[in-house]
Amino acid sequence: VQLQASGGGLVQPGGSLRLSCEASGFTLDYYPTAWFRQAPGKERERVSCISRLHGNIYYADSVKGRVTISRDNAKNAVHLQMNSLKPEDTAVYYCAARKALACSMYLEYDYWGQGTLVTVSS
Repeated sequence: VQLQASGGGLVQPGGSLRLSCEASGFTLDYYPTAWFRQAPGKERERVSCISRLHGNIYYADSVKGRVTISRDNAKNAVHLQMNSLKPEDTAVYYCAARKALACSMYLEYDYWGQGTLVTVSS
C-alpha cells in the first residue's frame, strides 16, 4: 500500500502547477483523499479533500478559487490543480488517504505520500 506524490517544482508568482497522488495496492476512489501542506516552521494544514466515490469536496479558505481537486480513477490517482500561485503557497505538499467514510481536517489519515516541494518565487 503506497501513495506517490509528484508534480512539485519552482514556479513564479501567478503560475500554475498540477500535483498528482497515485495509489498502489488499494483503490483510491474508496478512500477520502486529501492534500496537506507544511511550510517551514509551520504546522501541517489541510489544503483540500475529496470524499470517497466523488462525494464532497473541501478547500481551505486560503486556496479557495485557485485550487481544484479531482479524481482520476483510470490512473488510481487524485490531482490538485493549483493556479494563481503565491509565495505563501510555498511548502511541502503531502497527499493522504483515510479508511473512513468522510474527510477530516486533522491529521487522521492512514496513508501518506512522501511529499513534493512547491516553491513559488520570482
